[in-house]
Amino acid sequence: MEGSSNDNSADVVRNFDDSRIRLIQQENPGVSVARNLGIDEAKAELIAFLDADDEWLPTFLETILRLRKKYPEAGAYATEYKNILIKEKEVKFYGLPKGQSEGLLPSYFKSAVICKNIVRTSFVAIPKKIFTEVGKFAIGVWWGEDVDMWGRIALKYPVAFCSDCKGIYHTDASNRACNRTEPVRRQIFVTSALKALHAGEVPLELKEDLLEYIASKEIQTACRNLKAGRPDLARSNLENLNTKYFKKSFYWILFWTYVPSKIFISLRNLKLKLYICSHDSSCLFCCY
Repeated sequence: MEGSSNDNSADVVRNFDDSRIRLIQQENPGVSVARNLGIDEAKAELIAFLDADDEWLPTFLETILRLRKKYPEAGAYATEYKNILIKEKEVKFYGLPKGQSEGLLPSYFKSAVICKNIVRTSFVAIPKKIFTEVGKFAIGVWWGEDVDMWGRIALKYPVAFCSDCKGIYHTDASNRACNRTEPVRRQIFVTSALKALHAGEVPLELKEDLLEYIASKEIQTACRNLKAGRPDLARSNLENLNTKYFKKSFYWILFWTYVPSKIFISLRNLKLKLYICSHDSSCLFCCY
């Protein structure tokens, strides 16, 4: 499926002589609309996504199918990937029992708290029936619609994961949402999670990890709002926030909400130029 690609990828696809391949073109109403159309049009029972700037390594789909066969009860199947930002960086994830290279994550939300992006759109596959139950990608959201999807799935199903690197994520792509600077009132999954909590739909064993995950998303959103020059919104993200894992980040970011925005933005830009940012969940300057 093609959305707003400016290269000749559509012509390349048309040249494939394979009845299993279909090209669907549309104007660019947003990534969620495109993905939802792809879900509707898909004929197979398992749906995988690949953004134009990312790459699957040769055994990615083989690995996904193996996970699907071994763990049919899972709601998502994901693999480790390599993060490309100036130099190659293989992302290491937390969550599988010691000695296991693949299996069901004991707690998706705990893994996501520690690793931040344990599931990325280009390196996950979802059974089509799951979308019927949890819904499709949120429309009109430019940041976090994918994280919202994985979170909604994880509230109801286990996530199967392979710790072998099976893809390449190009962080340096110019059209990434992480490069967009706009204020955000609240990350969409926080809204979804709070709704599920208030409705009593969250299993007891997930609550503690989910609350820490919510805190991580509110802190990330506060950081984005600092980047967008809205310390007032950043402070609102931090109001009534309880966290054990991110206390240091919480107070550090709260401090910056009382510092003139120009100073924060200047220091952030300098740090990014020097490329000394660690890109972990506790880094103030990682605003994606």
